[in-house]
Amino acid sequence: MIDQEQIRHAVATILGALGEDIEREGLAKTPRRVAELYTELFSGLTRDPSEVLSTTFDGTDAGLVAFSNLPFFSVCEHHLLPFIGTASVGYLPDGRVVGASKVARALDILARRLQMQERLTAQLADALVDNIRPQGVGVILEAEHLCMSLRGVKKPGTRMVTSAYRGEFETDVELRQELRSMARSV
Repeated sequence: MIDQEQIRHAVATILGALGEDIEREGLAKTPRRVAELYTELFSGLTRDPSEVLSTTFDGTDAGLVAFSNLPFFSVCEHHLLPFIGTASVGYLPDGRVVGASKVARALDILARRLQMQERLTAQLADALVDNIRPQGVGVILEAEHLCMSLRGVKKPGTRMVTSAYRGEFETDVELRQELRSMARSV
């Protein structure tokens, strides 16, 4: 459970440490707003992607199922700044498919935690394997990290790309290429 009161207190402390007057009009409600924001941004901490991936349907005749350009955002655990990007996800059913919106919802659940992009990529692939039990899964995430764009090396527009392959995707180069091609076609 997210402790909004503790967040409000912490934000007020940070604002004070910056030399700000936390009573001034523009900042008076900021600690409450940030607590509400964090409750939303980190709502995935109390959820499991299995909640949305547990219902499957007959997909006996399905070939590669792919989603491209799925938008997501998460918060980098190192600097508490967002990273924003898109996901391409594909799976090769083994008789069962999942509703189209469920993959996007599982991504959101996992992304709404303090994350590293590399871990998020692997977690989504593993969640799909564990719940849909396909012959294979491929996940590709591409995102801009504001911690890299706004501070440190200050390279805005740089995109980090990560991938995770499970099952047939680990060994079948053509299957990985098909997913990448489908992801680029949008």
